[in-house]
Amino acid sequence: MRRIAERIFKFSDADETEVEIGAVTDALTRFANNTIHQNVAEQSLAVSVRTVLDGRTARATTNKTDDDSLRRVVETAKSLARSQPRNRDLLPMPGPQKYAKAARYFENTAHATPADRARAVARVTEMAEKAKQTAAGIFSTGVTQSAIANTRGLFASHRQTRAEFSVTILESDSSGWAKANSPDLRRLDPAAMARSASEKSAASRRPSEAAPGRWTVILEPSAVLDLVGFLFYDFAATAMADQRSCFLKRMGKRVLGENIMLHDDAYHPLQSGAPFDGEGIPRQKILLVDKGVPSNLVYSRANAKKMKAKPTGHGFSLPNEMGEAPMNLVFSGGNSSVDEMVRSTDRGILVTRVWYIREVDPYEKTLTGMTRDGTFLIQDGRVAGGLRNFRFNQSLLEMLSSVEMMGPAVRAAGEESFEMVVPSMKVRNFHFSEVTKF
Repeated sequence: MRRIAERIFKFSDADETEVEIGAVTDALTRFANNTIHQNVAEQSLAVSVRTVLDGRTARATTNKTDDDSLRRVVETAKSLARSQPRNRDLLPMPGPQKYAKAARYFENTAHATPADRARAVARVTEMAEKAKQTAAGIFSTGVTQSAIANTRGLFASHRQTRAEFSVTILESDSSGWAKANSPDLRRLDPAAMARSASEKSAASRRPSEAAPGRWTVILEPSAVLDLVGFLFYDFAATAMADQRSCFLKRMGKRVLGENIMLHDDAYHPLQSGAPFDGEGIPRQKILLVDKGVPSNLVYSRANAKKMKAKPTGHGFSLPNEMGEAPMNLVFSGGNSSVDEMVRSTDRGILVTRVWYIREVDPYEKTLTGMTRDGTFLIQDGRVAGGLRNFRFNQSLLEMLSSVEMMGPAVRAAGEESFEMVVPSMKVRNFHFSEVTKF
């Protein structure tokens, strides 16, 4: 990657030149109806060149590395830059930086084979068949390598692996689900995840119907993830400057529960990702919410200068309209298990996951969506049976002001948000607006 960047620099006579390179090797095994029906793999390479000419900047991308293609992508970036207006906020590219190490590469994940994935899937499908259930899902493994370099001497590179397993266990009128991912394949236990999904599917057979309204709800980590993930951009300096953040005029005030602590921490052992941002700036650990008080924002270099702050290493690749965002959210958790939360609840609802979420009111952070794949009635401290799913209309600010108990923070995966470290939560007065048809 360094050699490719150096070749590009020789071909460029722009005032400044930046190169981003990403290489991905990814393989996926897909199964349905208790049978593997697809195994695919791909390798991809992207070389992105940004040039600066007289205060103007633009980017062009290629997937070829021969000299003619690299010359052509440089000329395209320069041509695009000449057609842009001067950017008064454009800063000189940063020089060399120092980065903390983030161990995110694992040989066992990088060298996982289709046979490795197939053996794990076979155990899952055999389990489903014995229970007269149907299993579907995916098992993927891969490696990502990335680098950023510029003509001011900056060079940063990162290599990480990724493994992900997701399973849905189906019956005629019920379903259960589990999903996890990690840089380290050994942290995934497909058989245990399938057992959990199978038990949820069996326990939610012949679902009954409960009235919508305000309920005490226990949200498993995946459900928490897909809800609180909608907060991430509200901590961006760009969102605050554009008056699009739900924390506008609320910074420094307690707007969440005193038990809510939130950091952005790229170095947390359960996190993944590079230790630098899209500008090559080292990522900082930032306290975003301190005992319910939104306390800090994250800054790109340009917004840090405008807002008289320090860049925090959360900027996106330039040029962009988004500015920056925290991408490694870590919620502090508690010591209560989901079972303990259930035992402490006279009447409530246990939610495995949520989906099809949309924002209704950006300032109050009101979301609507539905439960899915394991929604249960809690009666007298025990799970009493499955429920038909609900639609909810719920303010995140209100929800995070009403958390009564939390479990240990874990790396969670969902479908609506990127992975982060979150706990399970017991929340009072969660608003279910109607019952769905399934």
